[in-house]
Amino acid sequence: MDVFRASPAIVPAPYIPTSKTQFHKPIFQSFPSKPGFNSSSNPPHRNPSKSRLFTALSSSPETKSVEPPQPEVEVDGGEEGFDWYSQWYPVMPVCDLDKTKPHAKRILGLDLVVWWDRNENDWKVFDDTCPHRLAPLSEGRIDQWGRLQCVYHGWCFGGNGDCKIIPQAPPDGPPVHTFKKACVAVYPSTVQHDIVWVWPNADPQYKDIITKKKPPFIPVLDDPSYTKLMGNRDIPYGYDVLVENLMDPAHVPYAHYGLMRTRAPTVKVDREGGRPLEMRVKKLDINGYAAKQDGSNMFFIAPCIFHAFAGTDADDDSEVDKGNGSATPSESQKAPPPNRRLSLIFMCVPVSPGNSRLIWTFPRNFGVWIDRIVPRWMFHIGQNLILDSDLYLLHVEERKIMEIGSTNWQKACFVPTKSDALVVGFRRWFNKYAGGEIDWKGKFSGALPPSPPREQLMDRYWTHVVNCKSCKTAYKGLKALEVLLQIVSVVSIGIVAAMKQNMMSMVARTAIVSTAIVCFAASRWLAHFIYKTFHFHDYNHAVV
Repeated sequence: MDVFRASPAIVPAPYIPTSKTQFHKPIFQSFPSKPGFNSSSNPPHRNPSKSRLFTALSSSPETKSVEPPQPEVEVDGGEEGFDWYSQWYPVMPVCDLDKTKPHAKRILGLDLVVWWDRNENDWKVFDDTCPHRLAPLSEGRIDQWGRLQCVYHGWCFGGNGDCKIIPQAPPDGPPVHTFKKACVAVYPSTVQHDIVWVWPNADPQYKDIITKKKPPFIPVLDDPSYTKLMGNRDIPYGYDVLVENLMDPAHVPYAHYGLMRTRAPTVKVDREGGRPLEMRVKKLDINGYAAKQDGSNMFFIAPCIFHAFAGTDADDDSEVDKGNGSATPSESQKAPPPNRRLSLIFMCVPVSPGNSRLIWTFPRNFGVWIDRIVPRWMFHIGQNLILDSDLYLLHVEERKIMEIGSTNWQKACFVPTKSDALVVGFRRWFNKYAGGEIDWKGKFSGALPPSPPREQLMDRYWTHVVNCKSCKTAYKGLKALEVLLQIVSVVSIGIVAAMKQNMMSMVARTAIVSTAIVCFAASRWLAHFIYKTFHFHDYNHAVV
């Protein structure tokens, strides 16, 4: 159950700034059934050809007294390579897309433009390049006829990528807009689970790929009894580091100390409360793998999805944890109603070397009313703070992995405990089927981008706020309120200064001055809140 207690996903109440923010997680045990997943491709555990391997988690040091545990892992014996361009990738939640304008997105190094085609009533994904002079179409607009217009020279395109008009072409001349070279490359796309998905291959043979292979289907995301608020953020470290960090609950008491509570261990060895975790990976093949941790089921559905939920099944030989995720040893530990269910769903998108995108949602069938009355941006405050608290660690870690080479990860890293089982499982999948690297089709040299200053590295505005409709609206509203408070303060002082001594009573003068002071102080506090919430909030691990 630690995968739930240790996850930044579980925020049962909106963020309220305090001197020391903590996030309490509810209890989720003893679920009678599991919200599984389906996909038109084979799920990670469906390959009948298996061979059992009993391998150590890592190379142990040369000593006879210490041996790393040897978890049992079922690994597909096949040696086929993973095709990064024959998969569906999540682009963006629909709730964060504006139908009135095009959006620039990058996936696997491909520059894409996502826009709403009102003529076909569907989201479209094009190559973000105008065939005329290669200007970005994402900087364009949707014209009055619902076409995607390049604002460099006004060329317009329909939902099939066909050019509808070239303003510079004479009406009595040849119809150059019908030429093949005037068309824009169109990528297969679909909407599933209120997310736009793209197939990153514009070859005509994949035009109808949706009829043959669909994005991974997770039933809980289509269940109307669940609430499923979504969030997204661009991350300044790579896809592989992002995936393995989300699979690692053991880091939470330390990297996120003071932000989240985890279950108090039976024997407390340190202030933070780290403890052994029983985790095991099984049935690993080219499509991903399944895993267990206490009463939790976890699936890595290659290449993007990490899905965890509480429950038991026939394969689970572990007992459901009875502890309370937010209780101290002195508090009662009561199991919740068995019909309470929660899933953690993370979608990790490779963007470019050293950059990735995270889309998250945490479906649950309890406390649904909270999400209906509390704006989404208030939940994002705490979730972004948790992402920030280990962001710099992972940014630096990625550069050290780059120095040694991804395929040498297991030789360089000492991972002797079962708490690293999922991380090792991912690295095993990544090295075995993807050769330890993402296929960028030669678009990048493989070098990571330079590390920016810390404030830029941990920026929230350009990595989240501008891409989140709720946070962007809140940001504009709070900025307007800040300006209004400043105006009231200045006007109040001006009124007092303009009035003659005998024209205003001392009580009235005092009230106006007090109003000016309060409004000025409130504007300063609000400016600080806006900056820490929507721009930059550092996390000092040495001061907790």
